[in-house]
Amino acid sequence: MATVASSIAVVTCLALAGCTTAASDGGDPVVVATTTILGSVVGDITECAGGTTETLMPVGVDPHDFSASSEQVAHMATAQLVVVNGLDLEGGLTDAIASAEGEGAEVMEVAPLIDPLPFGEQSSSDSDTAGSLDPHFWNDVSRMATVATLVGDKLAEVTGDDAYAECGGEAHDALEATDQQVRDILSVIPAERRVLVTDHEAFGYFADAYDFEIAGVIVPGGSTLAEASSQELADLVEVIQEKNVPAIFSNVALSSALVDTIAAEAGTSIEVVALYVGSVGSAGSGAESYPDMMTTNAQLIADALG
Repeated sequence: MATVASSIAVVTCLALAGCTTAASDGGDPVVVATTTILGSVVGDITECAGGTTETLMPVGVDPHDFSASSEQVAHMATAQLVVVNGLDLEGGLTDAIASAEGEGAEVMEVAPLIDPLPFGEQSSSDSDTAGSLDPHFWNDVSRMATVATLVGDKLAEVTGDDAYAECGGEAHDALEATDQQVRDILSVIPAERRVLVTDHEAFGYFADAYDFEIAGVIVPGGSTLAEASSQELADLVEVIQEKNVPAIFSNVALSSALVDTIAAEAGTSIEVVALYVGSVGSAGSGAESYPDMMTTNAQLIADALG
C-alpha cells in the first residue's frame, strides 16, 4: 500500500484544481485519469509503485460537462496510460480523448470492463438512456476494487514494471475492506426504509450492491444536464408521499434548489441530504479520497434513513 505520506500527497493534490502528482524531475505522468474518483484510486496505485498520476478534473466539477485544456490534452498524449470512466460519462472530453488516441495514447475505459448495469426503470421514458448502460459504477465499492486490479495489471503491461500489478492488488484488498465498512455502516437501516430518491440517476449500482430500492429521481436519465418535465416532477412528489420517503439525496457539487422545491411540495417532513456523487470532496470535507467519500456517503444515508 502507499505510505501515509504518499496518500496524503495524493489527497492534497486532488483537493486542488487540475493538479498533478508529477515527479520532482518534472517528467510526464505515467497515468492521466479523468475524474477525481479515478484519480484517487489510480493515484494510490502509482504512488505505491513509484509512479505518478495526473487528474484532469478539479474537485467538485460535474464530470458530464468538463472540458480539457490544450495542455491537459497534450499530457494525455504523452502519458503511458489514460484511465477513462467511459460509457459516455465524460461527455465534454469526447474530442480530447479521441485526439489523445489519435496521437497514440493508450486509453483504458474501465466502466465497460466491470459488468455494467443498464439504467433502471425510471429511465424507460427517457430516449437518451433507455436501454443504455449506467456509467456510475463507482457507487459499488466492490466494482471499484476490481478496477484497481485491472488498472494495476494494465500498468504492469504498458510499463513493464510488475510493481504496478502488485500495487493494484493491494489497492483491491483495501477497497474490499472499504466495501465491508460501507455495508457495516448501512446495516442499521431496516429493509422497509431502504428507499432512495436522488437528484439524478447515479445510484443504480449502489442500490444493486447494498440492497436499496430507487423510488425515483428528480432529473431523468444518467446526466445532470437533463431536465425533468412538470408532469415527471408531479409524479415524483406523489411517489414520495405514497412511500413516506424521509429524505431526498442531492449532489453536494450542484445546486439543491430543485431538490428543495420537490421536498417542500411533497408536504412532509423531508430532509435534503447532500452526497458526494461525481467527485471526491474538498479538503476538510471528510470525503477527500474515494474510500472516505464512500464511507461518508454511507454514513449520511444511514443517518437519514436509519
